[in-house]
Amino acid sequence: MSSERIVYPFAAIVGQDEMKTALLLNAINPQIGGVLIRGPKGTGKSTAVRALVDLLPEITVVRGCRFNCNPEDPTNMCQTCLSTYMKGESLPVETRRMRVISLPIGATEDRVIGSLDIEKAIKMGIRALEPGILAEANQNILYIDEVNLLPDHITDVILDVAASGWNIVEREAISVAHPSRFILIGTMNPEEGELRPQLLDRFSLQITIKDLLDEKQRVEVVRNNLSFGEKPVDFIKAFEEEQENLRQKILQARKTLKTVIIPDSMLEVVVRSCISLGVDGHRPDIVTVRTAKTLAALEDRSQVTAEDVSRVAGMSIGFRTRRGGFEEPATIEEIVRVFTSNMKEKGLITTPVVRIAGKS
Repeated sequence: MSSERIVYPFAAIVGQDEMKTALLLNAINPQIGGVLIRGPKGTGKSTAVRALVDLLPEITVVRGCRFNCNPEDPTNMCQTCLSTYMKGESLPVETRRMRVISLPIGATEDRVIGSLDIEKAIKMGIRALEPGILAEANQNILYIDEVNLLPDHITDVILDVAASGWNIVEREAISVAHPSRFILIGTMNPEEGELRPQLLDRFSLQITIKDLLDEKQRVEVVRNNLSFGEKPVDFIKAFEEEQENLRQKILQARKTLKTVIIPDSMLEVVVRSCISLGVDGHRPDIVTVRTAKTLAALEDRSQVTAEDVSRVAGMSIGFRTRRGGFEEPATIEEIVRVFTSNMKEKGLITTPVVRIAGKS
């Protein structure tokens, strides 16, 4: 058991396979950019996100840096670390496990972005900044429960930082900045209100889950939760082998991902389908390809198949604005029809694709 606190084992979560797959894909490839999980209360959304912490791989950081700077990437360094790096001096390095940093709904702006003492800032620069949640989130996962209830001014901050990868704190004429690149994971109950389109677009994937209706699965959910509540340590030990298998699977997939290729014909299918569906921007194309490659790596394959693309297309496209926001997102049926047609035209399939994930 490697997490800092006792959490429900990811391997013990019953059903909700699409949600679990989306979380694992982001753990393997942070460049995917996160996932929004929609569903009614009590369906295990928060449990799954928090359970992910025990599976996360290690990251390399500058030892002693308050901003989790990456010692191998000068574009992900604060002013202090970059200055040392540019002088050719060695940065102290340590590895630590990725973390899930939770953003409370009631968090103040200072708690999120950090607080700055003006007098100290004039003399000390970035060292005068008291780091906030966005500093902790660098190279980690930023988790927002009930993301649809996030105050607008905090939403705007998250949007800016998610887009640029930098958190800029300004007070009067003083401005300091630090890197903040994170995997954004949000959960929400649509019955409590929808998400602002601007924030929705910052999630690379979206999954909609429902209550489990299979009697055997629901019995297993009840049994597992009772066992965890009564004897949590024993319950976790019972799933440790499965947990370790998942950890190794993530590590192996990260290695495999470096060699995964997507044929030009499949790349053309993705682009042509996004054009046909009228989705806005290039992000849907890029995310679909990245996610399909990561799925292939998760299943230890070196080449993306039509099935990989089909399985992730709904996650990456089914919630996107279309034609400048004047048209509703594509339905799963539309996505299936367009991708199937384009795959057949390229000779990549002869039968309809498998059910596309992303919506219920």
